[in-house]
Amino acid sequence: MRSGDVVRVGAAGLRTRPMRAVLSALGIAIGIAAMVAVVGVSSSSRAELDRALATLGTNLLTVAPGDTLTGGTARLPATAEGMISRIRPVTSTSAIGKVPDADVFRTGRIPETDNGGITAYAARTGLPDATGAALRSGTWLNAATGRYPAAVLGAEAAERLGIGDARADTRVLIGGRWFSVIGILEPVALAPELDSAALVGWSAAEAVLGFDGRPTRVYVRSADADVEAVRSVLGATANPQAPNEVKVSRPSDALAAKQAASKAFTGLLLGLGAVALLVGGVGVANTMVISVLERRAEIGLRRSLGATRGQIRTQFLAESLLLSALGGAGGALLGAAVTTGYAVSQGWPAVIPAWAVLGGVAATLAIGTLAGLYPAVRASRLSPTEALAAP
Repeated sequence: MRSGDVVRVGAAGLRTRPMRAVLSALGIAIGIAAMVAVVGVSSSSRAELDRALATLGTNLLTVAPGDTLTGGTARLPATAEGMISRIRPVTSTSAIGKVPDADVFRTGRIPETDNGGITAYAARTGLPDATGAALRSGTWLNAATGRYPAAVLGAEAAERLGIGDARADTRVLIGGRWFSVIGILEPVALAPELDSAALVGWSAAEAVLGFDGRPTRVYVRSADADVEAVRSVLGATANPQAPNEVKVSRPSDALAAKQAASKAFTGLLLGLGAVALLVGGVGVANTMVISVLERRAEIGLRRSLGATRGQIRTQFLAESLLLSALGGAGGALLGAAVTTGYAVSQGWPAVIPAWAVLGGVAATLAIGTLAGLYPAVRASRLSPTEALAAP
């Protein structure tokens, strides 16, 4: 019998009993949908946890000057940021450089000794991306404003200066020069030194304030898996002449928590997936076995009309595979819909692992084959009189 004939025979068997075929496929679909939904909801929860931990700076390292052998304060080379950016696993870098002797005042009438503890820094334009800084008001420095006397204030610095919003007519005195305030930052959890800072463009700091171009803090981001490897080479890369005079931060404790959570979720997903697949498989097998055993009278009739054992066996196997394919595909779609709906309702990213969908459908076909094979072989071995006598 050709493959096309096998499919037609199996489809004909399903069409003659549409209600039973629908209910059987529904039973299979529920089992696969449960497996896909359990794995999908767990994966979405894991993605949300990873996203929350990422906001804690799990992949952020900082490089700063350490101490010299004589106890003095070391300095980073002007080329430190560029050298660090060449490390292959590094995904982004940015830097600030402290501008010495550049006090920040609201007006020129305030005594120089009352500087409010505000520090002036030269800042790279990519600083918000590297530190997660967000603007409360105004705009950030760009290639154009970074060359002119324009400043962005940290949250505490703006409060100390009595500035609520960034406006065109708002100016501050930095190092004896007037700078227009173009932006005010929200508090920066990953870089608290920015909260009490007045940030000016790198080029403007060099041209107007006499900044020497040496960074005092470099922010480095890389993939979570590469944080330790990047950290191990940061000192020698930032200052090859004196790597022991470079201070490198240690990875955030949140990174260890994220890695531990990842391992726990991987084990949980494998366990839940195996249990759900087992439950779904039992449901598929039960549906197919009952479906075949209920039709022994029909088998006897077909055998008495001349159908061979091979044709009986092929017919039931074809029906089993068609039911499994319909139920598996429907279950995968239903599970994906349930996962998406639940994730959206919780505000999570919807994550549906491809291996769960494809594995669910493949497992359904495999289980359907095994579940249909036994009763098909048993049915084919029944004699016509024995099969017709079955209740």
